Amino acid sequence: MSVRSLSVARAAGQSLRRLSSPTCAAARLQCRARAYATEVDPRHVAKPSLFGQPTFHGHPHLVKPGEVTPGIPAHEYERRRKELVESLPSGSLVVCVAGQIKYMSAAIFYKFRQASDFWYLTGFEEPDSAVILEKDSSARGYRMFLYCTGKDPSKEKWDGASTRFDDAVALFGADEARPLENLPDDLRAFAARAAHVYIDAPPGSRRASASGRGLLRYLARGPRAAKSDPEAYLESVAPAKRRPLAPLVGRLRSVKSKHEQEVMKASADISARAHAKTMRLAQPGLSEADLQAHFEYICARNGVQRPAYVPVVASGENALIIHYTRNDHLLRDGELVLIDAGGEYNGYASDISRTFPVNGKFTPPQRELYSALLSVQKALVKECAADRGHSLDVLHRRSVELLRKELEQIGLRCTRSTLELILYPHYLAHPIGIDLHEAGTVERSAPLKEGMVITIEPGVYVPPDPQFPKHFHGLGMRIEDEVLIGAEHPVVLSANAPKEIEDIEGACQGALGFEPF
Repeated sequence: MSVRSLSVARAAGQSLRRLSSPTCAAARLQCRARAYATEVDPRHVAKPSLFGQPTFHGHPHLVKPGEVTPGIPAHEYERRRKELVESLPSGSLVVCVAGQIKYMSAAIFYKFRQASDFWYLTGFEEPDSAVILEKDSSARGYRMFLYCTGKDPSKEKWDGASTRFDDAVALFGADEARPLENLPDDLRAFAARAAHVYIDAPPGSRRASASGRGLLRYLARGPRAAKSDPEAYLESVAPAKRRPLAPLVGRLRSVKSKHEQEVMKASADISARAHAKTMRLAQPGLSEADLQAHFEYICARNGVQRPAYVPVVASGENALIIHYTRNDHLLRDGELVLIDAGGEYNGYASDISRTFPVNGKFTPPQRELYSALLSVQKALVKECAADRGHSLDVLHRRSVELLRKELEQIGLRCTRSTLELILYPHYLAHPIGIDLHEAGTVERSAPLKEGMVITIEPGVYVPPDPQFPKHFHGLGMRIEDEVLIGAEHPVVLSANAPKEIEDIEGACQGALGFEPF
């Protein structure tokens, strides 16, 4: 690295280490804004990175001053932890564990994704980590202990930098950062004096959320875990003290802050643009895989870190399969193609579905059925406001009623049971945020609140069955938007993905002023 790069790197490290001196958390939080630089020249940051994830000092093109993760400032993470702890009784302890690297085979690993609740509470993106929050009577209301691997030169030779303990304190607001192998003994000590221990099985475990056994075995398997007996871990948290953590964090996650809303809007905009450009690309003879690759390329070029889920690119009768993901057929003239795809951007998923003609022009039956579905979808979006008092269940029942009426008007008559079993067999909506399906954050029967984000995604799938008009046979379509619940009016985060017939045909034919790339 250049001399200037070295000086910048040293200055950054020194400023962080000054922040990690043994001072109280509140004072450290107050002084952090002054200690951090407000300008860093991207041309002269240190390579390789000094930290285990992007920070303002190492990635000023991604992370702004005061942010822990892109778009989410330090005070936001502090608010989340404080609200969680304030909801708990005195003598409570929170234990939350990070994700682990998953392997395809042998030493071939998948790209790491942090455990959602752990990331929500800390912003820390390294695997093999944990956090303990101990409720106390301080001005802050709790003490935070972050457990991680720290610096390991031999490991970093292969995997890149990890964050120093003192830098972890300064960057993530912890009172102390400790080696992961200290966790067993520390957990025993903390649990012994706690009245309630809020803890979940580690990510990927199928055990009940209040079980400690999965956590203990999980830690014992870790590369830096202590060599103590896993059963001894279990004894450190008495069963009578254990409480599930996930429902409490889920309630916090269900309502998105202004910062989260902005990140989710950016995430939806990127995916919406990719949908529009993929419409422009499509033509007979291309493969479904071509469209998938193009969508993911456009997303990646605009900063998306990973697909939020395996995309559906279903042409023709493949669209009758709700979760068709093989994406290996060729597009044919006269067919529709249904794309259900979205990217994960700066920690937040997007989820958008659009259906469009391969050749850029709807046939009369396609237009008729699509218009019926679009009318239903738009009517349901209008109902997504807190002052309506609707729940997800209410909206779903309404979708069934509306769709049945619209289909009857175009000659597609059916009973309610036929509609729900064959033509429209899936649920209307789901919450979305850090996870694609944040199923544990919103009860389907509970009224929607301002700040929640849900999808609205009615669909209709007509099999080649003689009970249905023949000109609709083989047509499958879904229209899905991300909707932010407002106090009086909804906000469609995915509005930039064309869904009106004129806009879809314009996007396909190049009349909207943009090209595939």
